[in-house]
Amino acid sequence: MCSDTVLGQADLMISATGVCKSYRRYDRPSRRLWQALSGRTSEGKDEFTALHAVDLEIRRGETVGIIGRNGSGKSTLLQIIAGTLSPTRGAVRVGGKVAALLELGSGFDPDFTGRENVYLNAAILGLTREQVAARIDDILAFAEIGDFIDQPVRSYSSGMAVRLAFAVVAHVDADVLIIDEALSVGDAFFAQKCMRFLRRFQQRGTLLFVSHDAAAVVNLCRRAIWLDAGRIRMQGAAQDVMEAYMAEQHAVSRQGAGAEVRVERKRREVRPDMDVRAELFREVGVRNRFALFEFDPEQVGTEFGAQAARIESVALENEEGARISVFEGGEVVRLVVTAKLREPLQQLIVGFYVKDRLGQRLFGDNTFLAYRDAPLSGNAGETLRAAFTFRMPFMPSGSYMIDAAVASGDQDEHTQQHWVHDALEFRALDETMRHGLVGLPMLAIDAEVALT
Repeated sequence: MCSDTVLGQADLMISATGVCKSYRRYDRPSRRLWQALSGRTSEGKDEFTALHAVDLEIRRGETVGIIGRNGSGKSTLLQIIAGTLSPTRGAVRVGGKVAALLELGSGFDPDFTGRENVYLNAAILGLTREQVAARIDDILAFAEIGDFIDQPVRSYSSGMAVRLAFAVVAHVDADVLIIDEALSVGDAFFAQKCMRFLRRFQQRGTLLFVSHDAAAVVNLCRRAIWLDAGRIRMQGAAQDVMEAYMAEQHAVSRQGAGAEVRVERKRREVRPDMDVRAELFREVGVRNRFALFEFDPEQVGTEFGAQAARIESVALENEEGARISVFEGGEVVRLVVTAKLREPLQQLIVGFYVKDRLGQRLFGDNTFLAYRDAPLSGNAGETLRAAFTFRMPFMPSGSYMIDAAVASGDQDEHTQQHWVHDALEFRALDETMRHGLVGLPMLAIDAEVALT
């Protein structure tokens, strides 16, 4: 590790150059012993490379998500950055103090009590005994494991162990925090507490976050890195990377089941009229309105699917069935998705999601439950049309996207025929709602003052 000044740029916190990590595999333990004693490597059966020439830079204040399938090299990369593992080749430089929660119970001695492990773990992370003593009450309050703090860690549940581990890393004043799947264990209340801490930490520190939870990555991270078989497959905006990764994983899973799935990555271009139109609405004093931009197959995000059906239209209509381009929150609207069948298909399902600018899914639905007793089917050349009627919520100002999809199968096992990210965009033009992600139309608000 090194200081920021050694890195050469004041805001560069993590720099990896040509990082490789290889492990030699042996057909029997005696081969390993022979190599250790002789210093020769020719007897090794073969070599496994977990990381291949990884280059990356992460700057002060960034929150970066690391995604990838199991075995892709995520944990290996994080261990090298944390300093618990050395690269075979290449160099890693880190500025500032690093605190890492890499795996469940890492750094804990199972025979020590929770309290003893707090002192041990915090000492490993750079705190003196006096500093730990001054923070122990806050650490225990964060962990919320009660009297178990004085019991051996071997008696802890997985949730209790991760509570204590997270509580320690949250109180060591780290400059760089590495979290590897820690929020996947434990109850929802503790996960919410951890997320609140991470959001506070983002205001002052650098965060590396590994999770298979797409919503958590998109919610927390502005940038993401996709590792695949030890190589960086893609990096960029978290939403773009996550959507490409999810499309690829769906394709891989369906190809394994014998279905051919094609992934087509597009980058949605910003049309020059978008901001102009919004400005015109503001100039004429239109308030509390949404501007909708029509479906354009050349202006969508990533697409994937087996292509036996293809979405041709996504539109919003009013209750009378007329397409709308400007609407207000609170009214009844109809989202209509139209697809053309290229092959005969059984058990057709159409669905949608509404997402905010960070890619968080706000709400959505599909046709499965409505037609579970009489599944939809169709032949090549026929048109599938699905309409979802709902009351549009109020939303904070900003851009929103609608994903649309058509699949065949059931709720649990299905093949995506065509999924279109960012099929439709609409913008809330005014800041009439200031709190929360969406606002529900109120049917009534009543209040009274009375003697009791």
